Amino acid sequence: MRTVIYPGSFDPLTNGHLDVIQRATKLFDRVIVAVAKNESKNPLFTLEERLELVERAVKHLPNVEADCFDGLLVDYVQRQSAQAIIRGLRAVSDFEFEFQLALMNRKLNENVETIFMMPKDTYVFLSSRIVKEIARLGGDVSSFVPAHVQKALVGTLMVSKA
Repeated sequence: MRTVIYPGSFDPLTNGHLDVIQRATKLFDRVIVAVAKNESKNPLFTLEERLELVERAVKHLPNVEADCFDGLLVDYVQRQSAQAIIRGLRAVSDFEFEFQLALMNRKLNENVETIFMMPKDTYVFLSSRIVKEIARLGGDVSSFVPAHVQKALVGTLMVSKA
């Protein structure tokens, strides 16, 4: 069984992430969307909330599961018996950082491959950071995230303003 890990903070999950996930399902038998515990990024949503948002978004995809991890990605990949990591590239500016990570992961475990996927051009500009900023400023993010994520964003931001 060919398994791939799609890691990220997913704070929040966007339609660009979903595009990569859906396309990965055509290449791999099993896709694990791995929500990273990375408190240094000061996430808007807790790890549990991010995991739940991802689970709801992928429940209709039979070969996709959501999980979370802490520690080195290559260790998690090995525990899951995965063969590869998928990373999304939106622009050339993403490439340098992602390329460094891929080379470091290869150095840590030469059996783990990294595959770069570009989202559809309609999602190239999307990032979780930008979506959060638009939502904070009262903008409509309905075309950027699934409906349940939009609802969670609005609810969380209203609570944090109070």
